[in-house]
Amino acid sequence: MTVSYTPRGVCSRKMTVSAEDGIITDARIIGGCSGNLQGISRLIIGMTLEEAISRLKGIDCGGRGTSCPDQLSIAMQELIDRKDE
Repeated sequence: MTVSYTPRGVCSRKMTVSAEDGIITDARIIGGCSGNLQGISRLIIGMTLEEAISRLKGIDCGGRGTSCPDQLSIAMQELIDRKDE
């Protein structure tokens, strides 16, 4: 299952996350701090959605109340929510 997500309040413009059986198989982020986001994307591959969400949710960038990692956690939560439907 794959979700495409448009983040809000951050520099990145689009996030696409794929998972099979609750395990992240691919993550791509367009825009934002390229090197950092490529690193995060590679690190979460192979992780469960729940584990990645727990690590990234709530990270703040510059007092915005959110960040690219936080927005990525929202995209991953959408995958979980769709699975439960």
